[in-house]
Amino acid sequence: MDDSTVAKLEGANLEDLGIPTGRLAMWWFLASEISIFGGLVCIFVLLRWRHPEWASEAVHTINAAGALNTVVLLTSSLSAVLAHQAAEDGRYRKAARLLGATFGGGVIFLCVKAYEYSHEIHAGFVPARSMFWSFYYLMTGLHALHVIGGMVAMFVIMLSVRKGLNPQRVEYVGIYWHFVDIVWIFLFPLLYLAS
Repeated sequence: MDDSTVAKLEGANLEDLGIPTGRLAMWWFLASEISIFGGLVCIFVLLRWRHPEWASEAVHTINAAGALNTVVLLTSSLSAVLAHQAAEDGRYRKAARLLGATFGGGVIFLCVKAYEYSHEIHAGFVPARSMFWSFYYLMTGLHALHVIGGMVAMFVIMLSVRKGLNPQRVEYVGIYWHFVDIVWIFLFPLLYLAS
């Protein structure tokens, strides 16, 4: 690289390089989140190999509820993609409606999770029962908190994009929502199907 190229790069901001700062910030944030969930998943897998008896605990998870939540999140990710497309096309009210549908998917997900938790706790499957249930509640609870965080951000963005304000944020919340979806795609087989 010659000196003139270095000088241009030093004086340029990320927008000049074609990378929106909001998108870059979201990817940096998700990198930190990946380390959190990635660490938990790795620890769980390593312990699961050493504890085959966890299979007898995992059979008590509600597979149908986990599968339903998988479908709900995948569908809500589709509406997030469609919201991004609508925002890029300048159809802000449609983008807001589609974000509302994604938000609704989050509500359904949390309702199903609440049903699962109440059923499992009532049946005596609590964190103190075994290490499997400790991991189950830690990982699914942390994921549910991320769903709630995504829903809060989505609601705020939905209100502003309806007015045509900051439509680029639809993409950013969509990226986050896809991350939440991908994390669930790892958690579902690990916690529900690996019995």
